[in-house]
Amino acid sequence: MSDTENTVGNKIVLSRVGKAPVELPAKVTVTIQGDVVVVQGPLGKLERTFKGVTFEQQSGQIVVHPMDNTRSGKALHGLGRNLLRNMVVGVSQGYKRELDVIGVGFKVELIGQAIKLAIGFSHPVNFALPAGVSCKVDKGTHIELTSTDKEVLGQAAATLRGLRAPEPYKGKGIRYTNEKVRQKAGKSGGKGGKKK
Repeated sequence: MSDTENTVGNKIVLSRVGKAPVELPAKVTVTIQGDVVVVQGPLGKLERTFKGVTFEQQSGQIVVHPMDNTRSGKALHGLGRNLLRNMVVGVSQGYKRELDVIGVGFKVELIGQAIKLAIGFSHPVNFALPAGVSCKVDKGTHIELTSTDKEVLGQAAATLRGLRAPEPYKGKGIRYTNEKVRQKAGKSGGKGGKKK
């Protein structure tokens, strides 16, 4: 498909995601300075530089417009709208990711801005929390990460899980809460062996 197939005559065919306005909750303010957008709310402030889109502030909402009518422009339209919405939700409600540490002797301890994990290695593993990410540890095995930045939070949770991803036989390791881990059947010893 060519870039021009996203247009009808000279009219821009908008992204279905991008054309939906971003609603602004009470106590959330948005400042637009060229490509830079600053969103401030009860939980903090986020700033991001956008490309390929412009913003129009209306009463209680912001409408995102693409800068060109190409295929890439349509993609940036939807992306820009969702990134802005994530910022608004982040400073007004925040984001949360929860993980569980499963395994005999596995435990977690919060020390300042770092997590100390005993996850079956010969030594404890220390994980430094990124700036803007807060953590709570419950019962030594449940981790709750919170942040206003969805992108930073998601990367932190993925990196933490990657320290000891759940193995497929007993399920030991770090997993997201409510994550379904497919488990394999282990080998049954003493069956089907060769006869002497």
